[in-house]
Amino acid sequence: MTAVPLGSPPPSLATDDSLPVMRLGRRTLVRISKYATGEPYFGCSGANRFDAPGCLAGAPEFRSCYLGFSLEVAIAESLLHDEIPVNGRFQVSYTALERQSVHSFTGSALRLLELTGATLKRLSGHADLAGTASYAITQQWSLSIFDNPLNFDGFVYMSRHLNTERAMILFDRAAARLHAKPSVLALPDTPGFAAAATAFNIVAA
Repeated sequence: MTAVPLGSPPPSLATDDSLPVMRLGRRTLVRISKYATGEPYFGCSGANRFDAPGCLAGAPEFRSCYLGFSLEVAIAESLLHDEIPVNGRFQVSYTALERQSVHSFTGSALRLLELTGATLKRLSGHADLAGTASYAITQQWSLSIFDNPLNFDGFVYMSRHLNTERAMILFDRAAARLHAKPSVLALPDTPGFAAAATAFNIVAA
């Protein structure tokens, strides 16, 4: 049976005001950045999976911030995003590890679309949402969610680089509801990093 690649988002994604709303209360979200300040950062390079389609043309429909629900998924989606393991190990210089700042966030409740599981299937989507190399398609999905009359703050999707966990994109309309905690740690000093390094087999070179 031939696999069907991910297609354009269905019209209902942008128009259906009966989609299920996931309400995320006050909980910690994680983001790893090369910068110790300026978070949460809502960017628009056009080079990321769910960036606004208009970013590359200089006319962004929105700006976005990518976050993880755990330190592990934040590491997978940032530090290891472009790394290739050698003999099952990721060799990363200690200097590079120290340059990564770990930001945690709290804030008021967020209204999200959980674009995983049955909801994703009902919208004619599948795992290619997180796996396809065609960002032109996934960015259209993101824009459709942004345009939905429910005014979602963002959506949840399965991490491509740690496919047992979920990640999140927030639109800049949610900026006022996301607050960075004052404590910012270098990645090696962050509680939980040693366990994550063991799980991923990260070796400081």
